[in-house]
Amino acid sequence: MIYTIKRISILIIIVVFLQNCKENQSDLDKIELQTLDGTPIDMDDFKNKTVFINFWATWCKPCIQEMPTIAKAQEVLKDKNVVFLFPSNESVDLIEGFKERKSFDFNYVQSKNLEALNIVALPTTFIFNPKGELIFSEAGFRDWSTEENLALITH
Repeated sequence: MIYTIKRISILIIIVVFLQNCKENQSDLDKIELQTLDGTPIDMDDFKNKTVFINFWATWCKPCIQEMPTIAKAQEVLKDKNVVFLFPSNESVDLIEGFKERKSFDFNYVQSKNLEALNIVALPTTFIFNPKGELIFSEAGFRDWSTEENLALITH
């Protein structure tokens, strides 16, 4: 009887542990992105890297004002293990047109589930640690080129 209770207790602990691990792993996996040519992006490809995701739109003035500071941050951190992604839920034509008019060297992608992520304002930035856990989330403009914000990205 005691042996059976111990076995059940151990099984319950293992199940709870596995559920917690799964929840922690799934933060980055909740985001559905695709390239501008329609290829789905496997978010698992970014595990073991810091992932900076900036949700934006072509009509969003704070988004566009923030972009030069992100470009500077991207340049400063180019030798670090950081991936920068720029999803918009707008059409490929709008994104491509913006890309042609602006000189930012960004990885523009399409967001397939913006509403499911509870993003209610743009720009919204998520930062995931190398384990795929969301460590930062903020809506609104930020100067990403400052020392403080560069440290926020890399820590």
